[in-house]
Amino acid sequence: MLPNLQSMGLWDYVRAIVDILIVAYIFYRTFAALRDTRAIQLVKGILLLVVATQLANFFALTATHYILQTAELALLVAVPVVFQPELRRGLEQIGRSRIFGGQGLLHDMTDVAFRHMLDEVVKAARILASDHVGALIVLERETGLKDLVETGVPIDAKVSWELVANIFTPRTPLHDGAMVMRGDRIVAAACFLPLSESLGPASEFGTRHHAAVGVSEQSDAIAIVVSEETGTISLSEGGRLIRHLDEASLRRLLEAALRPPERKPILNLRRAP
Repeated sequence: MLPNLQSMGLWDYVRAIVDILIVAYIFYRTFAALRDTRAIQLVKGILLLVVATQLANFFALTATHYILQTAELALLVAVPVVFQPELRRGLEQIGRSRIFGGQGLLHDMTDVAFRHMLDEVVKAARILASDHVGALIVLERETGLKDLVETGVPIDAKVSWELVANIFTPRTPLHDGAMVMRGDRIVAAACFLPLSESLGPASEFGTRHHAAVGVSEQSDAIAIVVSEETGTISLSEGGRLIRHLDEASLRRLLEAALRPPERKPILNLRRAP
C-alpha cells in the first residue's frame, strides 16, 4: 500500500479525495432519507445479518454461515421490493433536480395568482373546518399526479373557496375522495389516493388522514385534511402529518412549501436622463 501511495501524483490524490467525498455524500443522503422512517429498522436488520455472517465465517460455523449467506443472497431480490417507496422517492428527488429543469407549474405562477390561490385554499379549509365538513385537498408540485387524477372526475376550473366548499358538500357525488390542484386550478375531484400504514390503526385517524400521508409518501405533493368529526385542519408533507392548524399556521406552512422563488430581473435597465 505504501509504495502505491508514494507513487501517486497530485492528480491521483485529488481524484481519491473527490471519490471519498462522493461516497460520503451518498451515504449521508441515504441515511438522511431513511431517518425517522420504518425503513431504518430494516437497514439495522440487514447490517446485523451481515455482521452475523462474518462472525460465523470467522468462527468456522459452517452450517450457520451457509444459512446466513443464503439469506443475504435472498436479500438482493427482496431489498428493491421492501424499499420500493424509499427508492421511488429518491429517484423522484433526483428527477426534480434543476439539472433536468423540472420546477413545476407553481414556479410559473405570478405572485398575484399564487396569493389568490393561497387565499382561496386557506379560506376554504377554514370554512369547511368550522362547519365540520370533511375534505381532502392535494396540491401538486414537481411530481406529476396524472395517475391519481385519472381516478377522479375532471374539473379543470380556477380555484375559489365557493367551488371547493361545493365539491365537499356532504351527500354530493364529489364529496368522497380527494380534490387535486395543479397551480391555481382544480383539475379533478373524487380521486382515489394510496393509503399509508405508517399512522397505525389509531382511532383518531380516518381514511382521509391515511390517504393524505399516503400521497405525500409517494410524491412531493402537499395534502390538506379537514376532519369531519373534530373540525381540525391537518397538513401532510413528506409522509409526516402536522395537526391542529389554524388559518394563520396553515397559510404560513403552505407559503413556505409552495411559494415560487423570487424572480429578479437579469438586467436592471433604466432610462437614460
